[in-house]
Amino acid sequence: MISHKLLGTREWFVVHHTDCGMETFTDEVMRSLLASSLETAALEPSGWRDVGQGPGSTGGQFIDWLTIRDQAESVLADVRRIRKNPLVPVTVPIYGHIY
Repeated sequence: MISHKLLGTREWFVVHHTDCGMETFTDEVMRSLLASSLETAALEPSGWRDVGQGPGSTGGQFIDWLTIRDQAESVLADVRRIRKNPLVPVTVPIYGHIY
């Protein structure tokens, strides 16, 4: 919106990329890892494992981490959400792409 309003941007693109880290976990996994410790976790063949020392925090329980299960659906959802925003002029084309 800033780019359109102040700089005159006339087309918007939502670009996601393959092999995105947001596809490697769920909200529940992130919440559990943060509850255990705030240190960096390790990705192993079986999934994420917390290797840090506590304490953790339950503050992550209240966050939607915007994880991705399906790239194509995620791009479509983002484009739809932007299109429905009342601050976005209907004359601005919005495209979605996976890089």
